[in-house]
Amino acid sequence: MKELLEIIAKKLVDNPEDVSVTEMPADKGVVLELRVAQGDMGKVIGKQGKIAKAIRTVVRAAAIHNDMHISVEIVQQ
Repeated sequence: MKELLEIIAKKLVDNPEDVSVTEMPADKGVVLELRVAQGDMGKVIGKQGKIAKAIRTVVRAAAIHNDMHISVEIVQQ
């Protein structure tokens, strides 16, 4: 899932070299923390959070296919 999120994010941003994904264990699964450059935050969040919601939906769908529970957090570097 980490690789999937990284691939999606790198395609959306202007500075793909600044994209990093950290995997952290959580109570009921895994939290993926997506870090992007400050100037790229708007590109991964989108208007009214639509792109961020779509990213989360795709990652969760892939995780369900593998019997996992994944949460995605987006933060700036």
